[in-house]
Amino acid sequence: MSKKSQNLPTRRGFLGGVAAGAVALGSTPALAQSVNGAGTTEVERDLSKSVRHNISSFRSLEWQPYFSNLKGGAILVDITSRALHYWSEDQGIYKLYPTSVPLTDDLTRKGRTEVVLKDPNPDWRPTPSMRERNPEWPEYMPPGPGNPLGTRALHLSWTYYRIHGTHDTRKIGRRSSNGCIGLYNEHIEELYELANVGTQVLLI
Repeated sequence: MSKKSQNLPTRRGFLGGVAAGAVALGSTPALAQSVNGAGTTEVERDLSKSVRHNISSFRSLEWQPYFSNLKGGAILVDITSRALHYWSEDQGIYKLYPTSVPLTDDLTRKGRTEVVLKDPNPDWRPTPSMRERNPEWPEYMPPGPGNPLGTRALHLSWTYYRIHGTHDTRKIGRRSSNGCIGLYNEHIEELYELANVGTQVLLI
């Protein structure tokens, strides 16, 4: 947590435009850029509008009420407390991270899924409709500061849904995304090393 101040984006202007422009997406779930460039990415909404800080309990949990086993490891995302829990298969590692979560209930998907792809250097492309509304946006943003997906991304089996980092640390602990789950970059980098393709994921 002490590193938060070091993670502020170096391209504030673009990120601000991305956040403001995303309001126009309405209730349509955001899309996530695939590694091969075939998809599009989550863009998060303007944090000056309709966001609330986390007022729920942020506490450790046991895995047994949520999973029948820990084969491959397990990730639990609690939308209400805005927390992500990770347990290793041998139960030797437990992690608890604060997250950003979807802005509204209609953008929130709950249930069981799994990690299907690990992206070590997520890049980003806006959709054609985003470009029409915001012609000043770049056609492509490579990995690095200012990229909306941060430094790592875990793709889920649900199309367009991811657990990823963010360079905008204001989003963590808030309802601020259009569907994905966001972590501080240092936390997604740690989780990226712990999780594997096939790791169980449950959103509640």
